[in-house]
Amino acid sequence: MRVFVTIQHPAHVHFFRNAITALEDEGHDVHVFARRKEMAVELLQRYDIDHEVLAGTASGLSQLAWVQTTYEARLLRRAVQLKPDVITAIGGVAAAHVATVVGARSIVFYDTEHANLIQNLAYPFADVIYTPDCYNQSIGPKQVRYPGYHELAYLHPDRFTPDPTVISDFGLDPDDTFVVLRLVKWGASHDVGQSGFNAVEDVIDRLENAGAEVLITSERPLPAELESYRTTVEPHRMHDLLAFADLFIGEGATMAAESAVLGTPAIYVNTLTMGYTDELDERYGLLFNYQGDDRHALALDKAVSILENDENWEEYRERLLADKVDTTSVILRAITGRSSQSNTQAQNPNIEGELL
Repeated sequence: MRVFVTIQHPAHVHFFRNAITALEDEGHDVHVFARRKEMAVELLQRYDIDHEVLAGTASGLSQLAWVQTTYEARLLRRAVQLKPDVITAIGGVAAAHVATVVGARSIVFYDTEHANLIQNLAYPFADVIYTPDCYNQSIGPKQVRYPGYHELAYLHPDRFTPDPTVISDFGLDPDDTFVVLRLVKWGASHDVGQSGFNAVEDVIDRLENAGAEVLITSERPLPAELESYRTTVEPHRMHDLLAFADLFIGEGATMAAESAVLGTPAIYVNTLTMGYTDELDERYGLLFNYQGDDRHALALDKAVSILENDENWEEYRERLLADKVDTTSVILRAITGRSSQSNTQAQNPNIEGELL
């Protein structure tokens, strides 16, 4: 089988990388196509994934349409040349469009309900759309719900073991209390009109007064007086850092969910919510959503409470893992029609057969 995988964001690399390896090990012909966005290409190189870069970056929404058109045109040209059987992607605008033209099967994965533009452009053309079972929209007969999260494609314990050397590599001691603070730049189309923290300085003061060292990872410029808090993390090591942190607090949903499935309590401060952030909060108690006008104050109160009280977060994580599947197995089943075996499936062989 010839499979096209399209990558337009660093998170897409993490999501597909284990499936790419498994498909290649099984003898399938896999071609990976990328857009140069943030650290996506660097991650593909780091994981030694052969790929072609089809388009560059876009500095604003006005350029995005041109970049997307370029990406699709070049993907179409390669599809005409190589004749794929399957084209798959997260979001899947280009994948669904090109697959329709060349007669390939398009498989789209998505977990973000409020990204209406992507949904309107991709969903009508896709053959099948896989969403977590907590996705709070009904798409229709094309939708396949599965018990998992995107983050469990690469952070499920069958796929990932955190490296404890990350502690010393960042100048920390094993007994140090530290918090990862994530700030976003609010540049995506679905970020228009949204916001997170009121004042970063206040966040740092409250966390430090609670005895924590603060490591900032930020997409946006910081005031000069806060630059010393900025932490430069190689993208493939971020998950090690999150796994050993005492707390994650930030404006980005993906890193909040990554922390939660790793067993690190996460505080998500953003006026947007998704089905998966709601479920991680309401069902598993590993992520805490704050969206209202008082989100800044409430989030900091919760952060201090977590830092000052002992909680068995690993117990909460074990409950989550008992309910959810290794999402890479879902990807493989979607593409090939059969799933790879994992420890989760060995313990509960019917769990992946319960796709809704």
